[in-house]
Amino acid sequence: MVTQSLGELTTEQQNKLCENIDTMSAYEIVKTISSEDEKVAFIVRSQLRQIANTIDHIVEAFKKGGRLIYTGCGTAGRIGVLDASECPPTFSVSSDMVIGLIAGGKQAVYQAVEGAEDNEELGQKELEAIEFNKNDVLVGISASGRTPYVIGGLKYAQTIGAFCASVTCNEDSEMSRHADESIVTVVGPEVITGSTRMKAGTAQKMVLNMLSTGAMIRLGKVYENLMVDLNPANKKLVERAKRIIMVSTGCTFECAERIYEETNGNVKVAIVMINHDLTQEEAEQYLA
Repeated sequence: MVTQSLGELTTEQQNKLCENIDTMSAYEIVKTISSEDEKVAFIVRSQLRQIANTIDHIVEAFKKGGRLIYTGCGTAGRIGVLDASECPPTFSVSSDMVIGLIAGGKQAVYQAVEGAEDNEELGQKELEAIEFNKNDVLVGISASGRTPYVIGGLKYAQTIGAFCASVTCNEDSEMSRHADESIVTVVGPEVITGSTRMKAGTAQKMVLNMLSTGAMIRLGKVYENLMVDLNPANKKLVERAKRIIMVSTGCTFECAERIYEETNGNVKVAIVMINHDLTQEEAEQYLA
């Protein structure tokens, strides 16, 4: 049951610093928006302990064969889908290791599906459809913290013993009461009243970047600060892979290109081969 009315939420208040934005020039508008956006990073920083704790649980879930599931509506849901969709090309993980669920399904990524976010039962049904289990982690995302679809998912996840985190932008939200870890980025009233695709969306994107990236780093998907497990699925990524080999070993681009081809694009194996003067088979065994 949603207990907070919309008018009580911080994200729904009018930002007094932006009341005359409708009379501003283009430069004044972007200066105002930029000034408000500058506040977001500091607010996210206040939640680093909570974010780090959630990362630890995500890593533990991955090691047990579990998954990271994002669930949200509207902008929040789209940000979850975006973060999930970037994991396979960046870290060469399977497409079902990190999943973004959005109320209304794939269609809702492109246009609003009216009423979908108000269905608490749907939040549970969509988790059941992907066979969500206690080894998985659920991250519910909502600026208001009162979205029924997300609350339904969190309630269900808790009943089966899965770790749940909420990412919200209002204090003492309903979602927080159904999460094991509550990440609350109170970004304040938006430049355009209630338009939580703005500061709230930026905060959510920053948090999700940290969650997925932090978990993948802890899993060994990054060497130094290089994405050595990237999936070179296009020309740009092939060139990036070769440059990663070159940068991490100090070899010439020609050498990196040759070893890249020999290993069929396995950047990790290529780096170990060059750094330790090993054959491909020896490098593969060393990594294993």
